[in-house]
Amino acid sequence: MTIPSETLAVVAHAAGDLRVDTVPVAVPDAAEAIVEIAYGGICGSDLHYWQHGAAGESILKAPMTLGHEVVGTVVRAAIDGSGPAVGTQVAVHPATPGAGDGARYPIDRPNLSPGCTYLGSAARFPHTDGAFSKFVTLPTHMLRALPAGLSLRQAALVEPASVAWHAVSRAGDLTGKRVLVIGAGPIGSLIVAVATRAGAAEIIATDMHELPLATATAVGATRTLIATDADAIAAVDADVVFESSGSYRGLASAVRGATRGGRVVMVGLLPSGEQPALISLAITRELELVGSFRFNDEIDEVIAALADGSLDIDPVVTHEFDAADALQAFEVARDSSTSGKVLLRF
Repeated sequence: MTIPSETLAVVAHAAGDLRVDTVPVAVPDAAEAIVEIAYGGICGSDLHYWQHGAAGESILKAPMTLGHEVVGTVVRAAIDGSGPAVGTQVAVHPATPGAGDGARYPIDRPNLSPGCTYLGSAARFPHTDGAFSKFVTLPTHMLRALPAGLSLRQAALVEPASVAWHAVSRAGDLTGKRVLVIGAGPIGSLIVAVATRAGAAEIIATDMHELPLATATAVGATRTLIATDADAIAAVDADVVFESSGSYRGLASAVRGATRGGRVVMVGLLPSGEQPALISLAITRELELVGSFRFNDEIDEVIAALADGSLDIDPVVTHEFDAADALQAFEVARDSSTSGKVLLRF
């Protein structure tokens, strides 16, 4: 096929300034392929760049193409022979690990490498453009071929499901365990789905809104609680708690809801700076507070689980919009009471 020199893209210019622009298609290096994107999922970080001009400490300093949850088809293969052939449907692993300033990190956990870059991130300048584009040039190390029988639409949530899979791996063996998930948005509901597959005996999900609680139930939650019901959450007595709300109140609920000697996996990214926390209670209960950040090769396990049908995450998607209607899609995605995962169709 003829690949255009320019393409449609969803670009954050500044806080409150989201545009559907025409941008150049980058000329690929030897180890890069051009992918025609089919679907892109709107992430919380995309919403933050649009609403606030920043995601945590990553400040938007120049226009940046958003998007890191994408799937598509290779339309030009890498000339060095690496990566998938033309016509291969792929999911995208958006990280490029790097040594950065040389700070130490566990070599088997490249997600913690100090120089790691991520598609659609303003953590460094120049920013790392994302993949909310009709055509995008990507290094072949990011591309994961999808098995026959797994459609692009079914694979659209591979990236956030990998975040959930990594979080569950940080929890240890869940077989027969009682699990509490604080915050049942897309990541929380995906954690419910992965924990169900991992053999949890009970999964209780909390949220402020009925829609995410219904989604959590659809993917495996055995019980749901309104997030403001502090007494009910404290009575859960969970072996493992996943904090996926990204708020200090959610972290407090996680500590209260954990059993003595339990583990709290902190997935939701709290705002930078100091945050209030129930540290005394965590100490006296001998809780293990464990961080979970992005993912590594779990993406391959997620693809296999979606292909064999052992992971059901379809209910997490609530809306789809054409990429040309990105602003409307972002408006819908910002309201967690009426939407789950919102997809852009390219």
